[in-house]
Amino acid sequence: MAERGSASVITLGGKGSSLTSSSVHAIAHGLAQVRIDSAALDRLASVCAPSNQNPTRVTKYRFPKFDTLTPQETRSFLAVLLNKLLLVPSCSSVRTSLPVLVSEAVNSQSNSCNSEEAIDVTEEELLVLEGLSLPSVLSGICAVLDYQSTALTTIIDVAAALSCEASGADVAPFGSMDSGDGFTAKEEIGVAGDLKVLLNGSKLVGETKSKEVLEIPKINGKLREVVKSVHSSTRIELNSSVKAGISGTAKALGTNVVALAAAIKNLGESSLRRSKTISNLISNDSLRSLFEKDCSGGDSLRNVYKSVFDAHFEEDFVKFGHQANVLLGIVWKIVTWEAVVAFVVLEGGELLGEKVNGGELRADKRSEKKKKKKVVLGKGTGVIVQLIKDRLQSKGSVVLEKWAEDIFLFFDPKEPEFDGLLIKVKEILETNESRRLPKLPKGTRDFAKEQMAIREKAFSIISDIFKRHGATALDTPVFEMRETLMGKYGEDSKLIYDLADQGGELCSLRYDLTVPFARYVAMNGLTALKRYQMAKVYRRDNPSKGRFREFYQCDFDIAGQYERMGPDFEIIKILTELLDELEIGDYEIKLNHRMLLDGMLEICGVPSEKFRTICSSIDKLDKQSLDQIKKEMVEEKGLTKETADKIGGFVKERGSPLVLLLKLKLEGSLFLENNSSKLALDDLAIMFEALEKSKCIHKVVFDLSLARGLDYYTGVIFEAVFKGATQVGSIAAGGRYDNLIGMFGTKQVPSVGVSLGIERVFTIMEQLQKERNQTVRATETQVLVALLGDKLPLAAELVSELWNAKVKAEYMVHKKVMKLIDRARESKIPWMVIVGERELNEGKVKLKNLDTTKEEEVPRSTFVEELQRRLNP
Repeated sequence: MAERGSASVITLGGKGSSLTSSSVHAIAHGLAQVRIDSAALDRLASVCAPSNQNPTRVTKYRFPKFDTLTPQETRSFLAVLLNKLLLVPSCSSVRTSLPVLVSEAVNSQSNSCNSEEAIDVTEEELLVLEGLSLPSVLSGICAVLDYQSTALTTIIDVAAALSCEASGADVAPFGSMDSGDGFTAKEEIGVAGDLKVLLNGSKLVGETKSKEVLEIPKINGKLREVVKSVHSSTRIELNSSVKAGISGTAKALGTNVVALAAAIKNLGESSLRRSKTISNLISNDSLRSLFEKDCSGGDSLRNVYKSVFDAHFEEDFVKFGHQANVLLGIVWKIVTWEAVVAFVVLEGGELLGEKVNGGELRADKRSEKKKKKKVVLGKGTGVIVQLIKDRLQSKGSVVLEKWAEDIFLFFDPKEPEFDGLLIKVKEILETNESRRLPKLPKGTRDFAKEQMAIREKAFSIISDIFKRHGATALDTPVFEMRETLMGKYGEDSKLIYDLADQGGELCSLRYDLTVPFARYVAMNGLTALKRYQMAKVYRRDNPSKGRFREFYQCDFDIAGQYERMGPDFEIIKILTELLDELEIGDYEIKLNHRMLLDGMLEICGVPSEKFRTICSSIDKLDKQSLDQIKKEMVEEKGLTKETADKIGGFVKERGSPLVLLLKLKLEGSLFLENNSSKLALDDLAIMFEALEKSKCIHKVVFDLSLARGLDYYTGVIFEAVFKGATQVGSIAAGGRYDNLIGMFGTKQVPSVGVSLGIERVFTIMEQLQKERNQTVRATETQVLVALLGDKLPLAAELVSELWNAKVKAEYMVHKKVMKLIDRARESKIPWMVIVGERELNEGKVKLKNLDTTKEEEVPRSTFVEELQRRLNP
């Protein structure tokens, strides 16, 4: 980064140095001078040929005279040109005298390099200058635009916040900008958040609906977005050593500047409308007249904006940059006026009185009385208003024009005090108490103690069922190699969370537990494994009710060669046991076969290469209508209308497994003529008979619309759906995947598995608990050791004896017995051991049953055994 010393000197050409927009802005406005690092001059001298240091062939060169540029824009151009000369790769062609000459011109208020005077240059230097001069002009102006527009993104939010208070605007919509659906612009949310911080605690914002206020996040947010692009491209161009011509550099920078001009124009119009609305609230005619006279109207703004586009279209990039800078200056003035008129409305009763004698002010007695009534500004805007008041009072301005001028200087980026204003605003935004409150990422949740009690109970039931069926536990890393996960989930692969490259490894958070299981089996050369796993998975999804980005899955998988359809039957049986024992209510298990689905698509005339993508469409039938799905298959995926209609006829079929199976196997059925679907029907016949014998087939629905979009399924597929009032969608799913493990190893290991969407099950369980008015104990504490007084050592002794006896116990020390009893009742602890001064002296303790309120005294020496007998009668 360019070095900025205490004497406002910016050093260029040093090792690792670079030119910044801030430095160019300071140089352009005479706030800093440049100095060439001596090492840079030594380097030029050492590599420059002796003949070039004292050349015999020289030519006259005049720096281009850009009539449209202001002195500040000219200095920005020369500063960039100087840096480019120090970065020219073929440095042997540049003598040390040339950058020295340019640096003198930069530091001179006369800008001699922009005069008619010609300088002596070599032919090589002439080529360098002709290649760098024009690109340096736009780069220099872009640096000034970058610095000032970046500062503007902060100031506009301050002015807008003051406007909201001055007009009593309804700012409630700012709190709902982040919809949580993943489609809200980041910068819009940022602006809304900053406005909330500035207005936090304000009693002045109200219920006034205003289009100009509602559009603030979008208008200001778009400027933030564009400014970041300008900053990125400008930073590169300022320090690029490439000798690009005007057609390259200017066009590249111009693309971002055009977008910046549009964003600035929109901002100016929005700010102007708010300013005019607020100015109508000012009773002081002189101030209103001054505003109307001095603040540029919409026509002036649009005319300059048009000239920016005209110059860009004509590729007059010097004029283009200059006009963009003019446009920014106009908008700065508008935004400052917005802050001024809003400030007057908010604080006019205190600082503005009757106007007399051509602009002098005197105190208004009525205003003095009003001052007693406290006006509650936002915690952020209040600080800004106080800064302005302090400045005005320190200046002692009594003339209206001088007072307005002082506020304008305070908001002028060229003034030394402006940096202090920016720092103060950023400090407010970063330290305001409302911003310190943390928030959870979308699609994630915290779980309170009552919720954790329900979860732990559910996990215990689930693991017991899994162990009942002979499974062993397995754990795998939360992230995998990206190549392990990609290509396994079809169109859902876009939902995989990718991590930053670490040490040359591209990793992603696991999307499910099935692919990591397959990878584990293949890596370890296993040919059979029955395992369960309960762990978190991650999906870059759009969060909604019952749909999260981080959530638990409970998986059970059987890998290996077994009797035909044996593992498939057992998986469905396990699923029914899970949902029955969790007691969530009515549910159904929709079931289909992937080979039957493929056969159906083949019968309908779908090309084999489109099987998976059409399955993804069919899989949406639980969320979209059949007509919508048919339209997608025709318009987006290239099927004919006739083919889509045939598919629509098949996927309507659903019903009792044995009944629908019989229908599909009737003589003349198209499914019996297709090898794939015939094999599937034979599989299902075996499975349905086993499910019937196990007395759980009544929970299964044979549904030809079930597709399951994941690419790795090869056989039976199924999905459990809750049929109660709580709408959560699918609560479990799975299927057979015979080829997945083979993707990671040398041999195929056929597998089938189920995944329980435990988060959705928890949602159902919590809702049922509310409906039944049930209370949940957050702890399993059996005993509260309650000590009257302040004897912690005795409490430690007693509770430790209970802990050593494996009794679940807590302790509390307090002087009031009711506090101890209240603690036990709040935590629903069934027993208390109460020890006061009397019990202590008599060598006894008091046992209290909170359910019956019965109390009895027992010897201190045997209280543990007495408690155990009562806890386990």
